[in-house]
Amino acid sequence: MASTNFRPLHDRVVVRRVESEEKTKGGIIIPDTAKEKPQEGEIVAVGSGARDESGKVVPLDVKAGDRILFGKWSGTEVKINGEDLLIMKEADIMGVIG
Repeated sequence: MASTNFRPLHDRVVVRRVESEEKTKGGIIIPDTAKEKPQEGEIVAVGSGARDESGKVVPLDVKAGDRILFGKWSGTEVKINGEDLLIMKEADIMGVIG
């Protein structure tokens, strides 16, 4: 897992995309070329938190293992240990699922 070899800094998180369905509700199979990248993922690793105006570290509201929703253009795509992951700021996360 990437969290053992990579630790994001400050208010950044490492996210693994969750694969989307390959069929529509009506049963139509979606080819890979027509699929959009999912906007849902699982947090793999989190940074220590951002600093406020007084210099104190404010911990993040999310933790490793949380399933999240994020914006379509959020984050930077990276490859860590052969796995495609996203690095994004906590502010890019729209919410936690569950």
